Amino acid sequence: MNLIPVQLYYEEYGKGFPVVFLHGFPFDHTIWEPLVPLMTGKARLILPDLRGLGRSPAPDGIYSMRLLAEDVLTLMDTLKIECAILIGHSMGGYASLAFAQAYPHRLAGLGLVCTQAGADAPERRQARYQTAEEVGRKGVKVVAENMAPKLTKNPELVKPLQKLIMQNKPKGIIASLKGMAERPDALGWLSAISVPAVVLAGEADGLVSPERAQTMTQLLGKAWLVELPGVGHMPMMEAPQATADALNQLIQRVISG
Repeated sequence: MNLIPVQLYYEEYGKGFPVVFLHGFPFDHTIWEPLVPLMTGKARLILPDLRGLGRSPAPDGIYSMRLLAEDVLTLMDTLKIECAILIGHSMGGYASLAFAQAYPHRLAGLGLVCTQAGADAPERRQARYQTAEEVGRKGVKVVAENMAPKLTKNPELVKPLQKLIMQNKPKGIIASLKGMAERPDALGWLSAISVPAVVLAGEADGLVSPERAQTMTQLLGKAWLVELPGVGHMPMMEAPQATADALNQLIQRVISG
């Protein structure tokens, strides 16, 4: 495996215990901005763009979840952060789990937001490759038009999400899709994660079922589940206060030991 990390673009807010926020596919760090004023008094918030998305570099290849984890480690080393809480949304959750497996000594806490630990079923994996092929032929609009309406129950958020998706390069979208398709199953080793963890699930999430969140919570050693009623796949935008409350609770548990 060719693990050559890149220097990620990031923004930083607040002071205190470091918390790294990993956005989902196909977004960038700006999805977390509604949480910033609700959390800056609690911790040092670090919001990177994952490779190939937002303002971070988009090198060739497949972006495996382990590779995304290597990028996060490089960012932490650059910022001289020995140990951090990782908050991962959707694909960012897959990367957070890859980090937890590879670098448990660098992980202080884990927030898993509308994500899952299982690998793709064969049909889902095939669908990602088909979408990647379509993006290669037709561009990013394929993803923006098909995916955005499934992300939220709030119609006012659909157009902003489409706009956000359209800002990404086809190359980064394709490499991310292939990386998600190839990701390994993490269910078998979740019980080895020993840090405090909060699992957030949108009860109206059309992409990741709340049942998958319940399964993760049961397998993790020190986890609790927060289900958000009426919320889809984007709780940080749909219900920022409730999302911030849950994540602030995680920060408090980590700090208080």
